[in-house]
Amino acid sequence: MANHSISLRGETFFLNLRFLLIVCVFIGNAIEPLISRLEGMEALYMWIFTFHMPLFVFVTGYFAKSNLFEGAGRKVLLQIAMQYVIFQTIYLAMDALLFHVHNIHYSYFAPYLLLWFLASHFCWRLLLIMLHKLTPLQQIITAVLLGVLVGYLPVDGVWLSISRTLVFFPFFIIGYHFSYARLKLLFTHKVKMFALSASALLFLWIAMGGLNISPGWLYGNMTYGQLGQIAWYTGVFRMLLYVLQALAAASFLAFVPWKESSITDMGRRTLYVFLLHGFIIRLAALSPIYSWIHSDAASLVLIAASVALTLLLCQPFVRRLASPLIEPSVQWIVDLERRATHSFGTRAAIKH
Repeated sequence: MANHSISLRGETFFLNLRFLLIVCVFIGNAIEPLISRLEGMEALYMWIFTFHMPLFVFVTGYFAKSNLFEGAGRKVLLQIAMQYVIFQTIYLAMDALLFHVHNIHYSYFAPYLLLWFLASHFCWRLLLIMLHKLTPLQQIITAVLLGVLVGYLPVDGVWLSISRTLVFFPFFIIGYHFSYARLKLLFTHKVKMFALSASALLFLWIAMGGLNISPGWLYGNMTYGQLGQIAWYTGVFRMLLYVLQALAAASFLAFVPWKESSITDMGRRTLYVFLLHGFIIRLAALSPIYSWIHSDAASLVLIAASVALTLLLCQPFVRRLASPLIEPSVQWIVDLERRATHSFGTRAAIKH
């Protein structure tokens, strides 16, 4: 009973975290067109990107504990694949036919902007299954080495989402093996206050120009060559960045409520926000909205709108309307596979 209670509290904590992260995702994407001309928005954007993708991958790994292997794992992989095909088709068609967007890879092998997460999630599960015989520490070390070495590849990191898959893979493994009970013991009130202060100081440091790097380093989608860094020792910088991201992510955990609340339930529907908010961001980018914003103060309206739209997309009615696209049933594929296997087995038995 005690373990079950801890498990439920852990689920509550991570659902709360997932909701806060999807708010950050929406805000980050909404303010991106402003970062080249508003210093405050640039600081907020860079602060968000130090932790939100590492933590999202971490949370995804945590929730993979119960459905990585066997039938449950196969169903999840099938659903991710269907989600990817459906939304890659919709987004590419929208850009080609409706918005006439240029400089987009019109290919299923180059995930459309935010859809890299689906492609990488699919790969993280397969990679962790391949590494499951190693100890957790060996898995993490292997993942860090892969994340560092992928930057040296002479290819475009966008294809097959290979760069982001390997760069963020360590956070998926850490999340998979993470113990909520241990976090609860370590995250005392003093530690939480220290973490809150550290996160605030990180934002101030970034605002004062302390993190003077290309955002591409935080995106994880570019090789070292694409980032203009071709020295043999550039991988050391990736390792230092891992340290910064780990510290930023750990500090942000202090903002997460421990107890169940309305955001806990909304945390169950963050996938809807993730896959649907791209349409809103694309429409906003093609509208005159950003030409009306000339100050950080005016940007607060955009941030408030992002939070409001996140809340809207988390509502149950959105799930009822969009679930056929976002959570398509894969049982028919499983049944087809089962019938095909049975038929093959029957024919083989007849031959013998």
